[in-house]
Amino acid sequence: MNLKSIAGTDAELHDETRRQLLEAAGEVFATAGFRNATVREICRRAGANIAAVNYHFGDKEGLYAEVLRYAQQKAFEKYPLLPGVGTDASPTDKLRAFVRSFLLRIFDSEPTAWFGKMMLREMIEPTGALDSLLEERMRPMADQIRGIVAEILDSSPDDENARLCSLSVVSQCVFYHHCRRVVARLFPEQRLDATAIEPLADHITRFSLAAMKHMPEPKTSKSRPHPSAHGRR
Repeated sequence: MNLKSIAGTDAELHDETRRQLLEAAGEVFATAGFRNATVREICRRAGANIAAVNYHFGDKEGLYAEVLRYAQQKAFEKYPLLPGVGTDASPTDKLRAFVRSFLLRIFDSEPTAWFGKMMLREMIEPTGALDSLLEERMRPMADQIRGIVAEILDSSPDDENARLCSLSVVSQCVFYHHCRRVVARLFPEQRLDATAIEPLADHITRFSLAAMKHMPEPKTSKSRPHPSAHGRR
C-alpha cells in the first residue's frame, strides 16, 4: 500500500468519525438538551473515543454549534427554500412553495429528523449557537418570506403588515409540527405526518392568502389610545 492510499484511508476514517459524532450528538442534544447532554454519552453512541469531541470540535459548545449547522445544511440541500419555482413565478406560487418546503424540512423522517426537536429546545433555551444560526439560515429565510408577502400585499418588506403576516405564515407551519401530539389527542382523525404535507401546504397557503386579501392597514401608535388615558375625565 502506498502513502497516498494510507493518507486517503486516514482521511476517510476522520470524516466518518466526525459524521458519526454529529449524528449521535444530534440525537442526544434533541433528547436531553444542551445542558444535560454529556460528551461521554455522545461518544458512546458514536463508538468513538471520548477525546474525539475535543479533537474534531474543540469542546461541547463547538460540537453543538456544528450539529445545528450540519443539520441545517442537510435539510436545505434536500429541501431548498423555493424548490421548482422560478423568479418569474407568481407570489401565490412562491408562497405555497415556501410553505411546502418548510413543512418537508420539519416533518422529515430521515436520520437528521431530530433537528426539529433540537431547534424547539433552542427556541426555549437559547445557547450561544443561536446567533450564528440566525445569521446563516434564519435571517435569509425571514427575508425570503417577507419579500413574498410584500408582493402579495403590494407593500414594502419593511412594512409592519408584511413582517407580521410573514411571521404568521411561519407560525402555522411550526404549530402543526410542535403541537402535533396535542392535536392528535384532540382530533385523532387529523393526520400530521409526511402524508399530510400537501393538504397542509394547500390549507396554510389558502388561509394566509385569504387573510392578507382582507388585511387592514396597521394602526399607528398615534391612533392607539394610551392605556393610561382610559378612565380619565
